[in-house]
Amino acid sequence: MTKIDQLNDKILRELSHDGRISNLQLADKVGLSPSACLRRVQELERAGVIKGYRARLDPGQTGRAYVVYVAVGLAEHTKDAQLGFETAMQRADQVTECHNVAGAFEYMLRVEVADLPAYKAFHTDILGTVPHVRSITSYMVMGSPKDTRG
Repeated sequence: MTKIDQLNDKILRELSHDGRISNLQLADKVGLSPSACLRRVQELERAGVIKGYRARLDPGQTGRAYVVYVAVGLAEHTKDAQLGFETAMQRADQVTECHNVAGAFEYMLRVEVADLPAYKAFHTDILGTVPHVRSITSYMVMGSPKDTRG
């Protein structure tokens, strides 16, 4: 396992803000020589600490500006029920995140669609048809004053 020392932490924070930053700029920001910085970044990639780089998209321009967090409870608490649900969510393009959580329900989803009618279609035609779903509670996002996801 790669040690996350103070320099690696600085590198990771900078890359999480701008994954396209040049190595020269990154080295300058974290106080390393370009070669030392590149070696550290490559080691973080090899170790799987950095899993990849991605583009941040404007949801309004991609037709996915309507964001809903959905708490889902299952009727059965079996491995098969969980695997069936997780497989169904993997196939649903509207689901951008699926988390198995502890608490009053089993799953928390992040769903991104164009608008309320599109969410209703997802809720009824996709989520509502998955076996073992007992409860669905929807939380519509009204604003996101902080979002540090890459």
